[in-house]
Amino acid sequence: NYEPRAAGLAAEIRERWPQAEVELIPSRGGRFEVFRDGTPVFEKSKTGRHARPGEVVQALAQQAS
Repeated sequence: NYEPRAAGLAAEIRERWPQAEVELIPSRGGRFEVFRDGTPVFEKSKTGRHARPGEVVQALAQQAS
């Protein structure tokens, strides 16, 4: 079940960037993707795994700088 992991990630993003608009979109086939302004930040289909704790926030921070 992806929901707890996705909700936790959304909370982590909102904690770091309170103004962020975070949208969770259910999908099928084990997909877990994170995009920022249409640009992929994390794609489980490419890594073969879920994001590690802090990994997506770190990637978002790197994109922002």
